[in-house]
Amino acid sequence: MTDERLTIEVFADVLCPFTHVGMRRLVRMRESVPRDVVLWVRAWPLELVNGEPLDAGFVADEVSELRAQVAPDLFTGFDPASFPSTSLPSLALTAAAYRRDQATGESVALALRDLVFEAGRDISDPAVLEEVAARFGIDAQPVDADTVTADHDEGVARGVVGSPHFFTPEGSFFCPSLDVSRDDDGELHVRFDQHGFEQFADACFG
Repeated sequence: MTDERLTIEVFADVLCPFTHVGMRRLVRMRESVPRDVVLWVRAWPLELVNGEPLDAGFVADEVSELRAQVAPDLFTGFDPASFPSTSLPSLALTAAAYRRDQATGESVALALRDLVFEAGRDISDPAVLEEVAARFGIDAQPVDADTVTADHDEGVARGVVGSPHFFTPEGSFFCPSLDVSRDDDGELHVRFDQHGFEQFADACFG
């Protein structure tokens, strides 16, 4: 491991299944490279971007296609019936974790996504968030809710396209591991973008 630490920013929503796939791939690849790379997961709350909360059925369709086409090992416990009604409190908890230190922030960001997509938990439930906060020793404060709004505003200013949007020293990458499209009938098609992910990985680890 080198002494130089590289921070990769990513603007993302905790309820975005494409982000779950992208962050898992990045973390898995990081385990095999000799560079200290940490993720700074910023808030890109899609319910503010879209003007309404994410629809559980819509996300369930995305999850189904992701499992079938690119990520058969993920989303093992996803449950549309327990899909969170909002991501804002969980994004605020992530901000509080980063206020403590980068390692805790990244761990909380990953843990929250695992709860949604691998354990079928409702992270809009205050009791679930209290479990996470206690597990990592986090004390969320009102300032952290303000951080979520500030992240969104900064993302708009920096040209964030959607969730996830990564920023590296070599440039920015929107959803670099996936090629996502819909046909004329609105059917979702997802495939692994090998070339895009290799460019992104080189920017992170090369």
